[in-house]
Amino acid sequence: MSDTDGKKPLGLRGAPSRPGNVKQSFSHGRTKNVVVETKRKRVVVPKPGALANTPAPQVTGDPSKRPAGISDVELERRMKALALARAREAEEAAAREAEEKERAAERERRRAEMEAKEAEEREREEALKAKAEEEERKKAKAEETARRAAAAAEPDPAVAQDPAGQLRAPGNPRKVDRERDNRNDKTSAKPKGDMGDGRRGGKLTLNDALSGREGGRQRSMAAMKRKQDRARQKAMGGNVEREKVYRDVSLPEAITVSELANRMAERVSDVVKALMNNGIMATQNQTIDADTAELIIEEFGHTVVRVSDADVEQVIEQAPDKPEDLQPRPPIITVMGHVDHGKTSLLDAIRKTKVVSGEAGGITQHIGAYQVDVNGTLLTFLDTPGHAAFTSMRARGAQVTDIVVLVVAADDAVMPQTIEAINHAKAAKVPMIVAINKIDKPAANADKVRTDLLQHEVIVEKMSGDVLDVEVSATTGQGLDNLLENIALQSELLELKANPDKPAMGAVIEAQLDVGRGPVATVLVQSGTLRQGDIFVVGEKWGKVRALIDDKGDRVTEAAPSVPVEVLGLNGTPEAGDVLNVVETEAQAREIAEYREKAAKEKRAALGAATTLEQLMAKAKDDQNVSELPILVKADVQGSAEAIVQAMEKIGNDEVRVRVLHSGVGAITESDIGLAEASGAPVFGFNVRANASARQTANQKGIEIRYYSVIYDLVDDVKAAASGLLSDEIREKFIGYAKIQEVFKVSGVGRVAGCLVTEGVARRSAGVRLLRDDVVIHEGTLKTLKRFKDEVPEVQSGQECGMAFEAYEDIRPNDVIEIFERETVERSL
Repeated sequence: MSDTDGKKPLGLRGAPSRPGNVKQSFSHGRTKNVVVETKRKRVVVPKPGALANTPAPQVTGDPSKRPAGISDVELERRMKALALARAREAEEAAAREAEEKERAAERERRRAEMEAKEAEEREREEALKAKAEEEERKKAKAEETARRAAAAAEPDPAVAQDPAGQLRAPGNPRKVDRERDNRNDKTSAKPKGDMGDGRRGGKLTLNDALSGREGGRQRSMAAMKRKQDRARQKAMGGNVEREKVYRDVSLPEAITVSELANRMAERVSDVVKALMNNGIMATQNQTIDADTAELIIEEFGHTVVRVSDADVEQVIEQAPDKPEDLQPRPPIITVMGHVDHGKTSLLDAIRKTKVVSGEAGGITQHIGAYQVDVNGTLLTFLDTPGHAAFTSMRARGAQVTDIVVLVVAADDAVMPQTIEAINHAKAAKVPMIVAINKIDKPAANADKVRTDLLQHEVIVEKMSGDVLDVEVSATTGQGLDNLLENIALQSELLELKANPDKPAMGAVIEAQLDVGRGPVATVLVQSGTLRQGDIFVVGEKWGKVRALIDDKGDRVTEAAPSVPVEVLGLNGTPEAGDVLNVVETEAQAREIAEYREKAAKEKRAALGAATTLEQLMAKAKDDQNVSELPILVKADVQGSAEAIVQAMEKIGNDEVRVRVLHSGVGAITESDIGLAEASGAPVFGFNVRANASARQTANQKGIEIRYYSVIYDLVDDVKAAASGLLSDEIREKFIGYAKIQEVFKVSGVGRVAGCLVTEGVARRSAGVRLLRDDVVIHEGTLKTLKRFKDEVPEVQSGQECGMAFEAYEDIRPNDVIEIFERETVERSL
């Protein structure tokens, strides 16, 4: 039978995990390590002193030297556990001793650092004091020398007579000198800790408070420290107080308090205080007149420079560029010509894009600005509309361009807008390149085009002239390389340069009101560099560049000369053709914009007012004989609205005329319907739609809203209505609206819109339009109309259905589907 006898061996239970010391916590974050002694039940062992002195006792088999009932193996285990516990205690004691040594060394190091800092501070103070004493000594010596020189100039230096006539020995000092010496001795004899030194002047003792010395209050420690700093600066030869700078302050007719303070370089609180002292209670954002501002400026000691309202624009005047600052820039090429002669198709062929397919009616109705990289050379293209209504757009394109590419169809020759484009190019004095397009058509006759151009003083090279001409085909790509080579050659001859290192200046090509992004202006930078964060003024609007987006739709941080970008961050939609100028401050931009707005308002009022009674009576008589057709126009972009208004002004004769009551950019709103109701005018929407509240109001009031996507359709309808030659027309009747809730992809069908019919009824046979933010995205027909899984002819309002468009899949949730039917109605005035 073994010694263990199948039982578990005994040991020190929990000994490894029992700590030898305990961390004790007190208040205020103090801690203390306490050594803990663990007591156990003692085992009676003979000669315990011998066990204590023996590190590893040798166990013998003598049963008389061990406790009763304990085997040799158990005793050996106990002895080993005891030795381990003692070894661990020794290690912990050594660790504690090392930690105490480290703490002591750290305390010693910190004490040495503090002593070194104090010694350095003392040395610096002593050096400053010595310097001050040296200067005082020099000053006293200079005074003594001057006094001796004055004494030497007296008649008898040996014997001096006082005013009373008594003789005074030369060694005996005068009473005034004795008093001054006594004062100096008293000042120098003051102890360092005395109140005269000013160091502890901030303390208020009980005796001082009771005696009421200096009202029982002393200067604060901060004030005494500031006084010491000033004394130290004076001793070191520094300026105690900064000298005040007096400025010439330009003062307009009205100015805000904060801007006045800014121009004087004074604190706003001081200016507000000065106004209050003069009996004017004004905050920093309030505007004061020039007389009040002049009073404040003179009170602060500055000089007033009065400026007129027109002088505010002087900040945007730019000095001529130095030749060394100019750097080469890409040429700006404007593509011009008659409608449907292939301008946009030609540009698409160069850019390898499809802009034409996205234009309503296949005609361009906005100015598009694009940048094309041709063999490493950047070219900036402007695509202008060719329709008669867009005269001002073409003129604007010619004004900002370097080269005009005149596109003439070989099968159509020179047309009215071609002649107009030639005149614009000549007026702008820019070189012209004739692109004879559609050369691949069977009816093409390039020579007829060249001959027709002769009538308008455009002599091409083939006719021994100086105007370059190229035969091209936008469809096949024929002659495109030759056209680009000619453009590059012409731009090299022009040696186009601009200074990119100055505030940007550019022209607004197009402007629109985007629902998600606010007012957006397409700007062509002409000089300088437009950067994100720049503050600018454009026409009657101003803003800060929030984002710049290039012609590919990517965000950029800056735009160099000849780069077209979309600018976000305007406070309103500017007019197309306005000039953008970057200014230094927001106040300048706001001031210039307000002045321009005021001037434009006064000009419009002057034009509309009849100046004499005779003119007023003549105008009233004319208005009696003329029938007016009032209309309201809302368009998607500023250029289209401008073109429509100009086209409307040309319609009419002595008996009838069209009057545009209001034109604007963005969706048709309830206020537009209110104006239309008051004047009995129809509302024309060009590529925009009325919002829900405006539609509801129009239905209640019986106001007609007409929508157009092609400008000559609108012009033709207004012309027919005004002339009274009204024939049967196909009118659209809106039968319903549906909102897309979700978009699903179905195999064999494509993308299907899960819709909720919100108004009216959805019919399978009706035409549909897709609206995104009240702007028409697509017009077409339905491929399928399903209710659950069944194809149905129509779906009523409030029901859900599935719709899929014919040959169109760019549909998104929250888009609106407009369902309409065309009907023939008889029109009458």
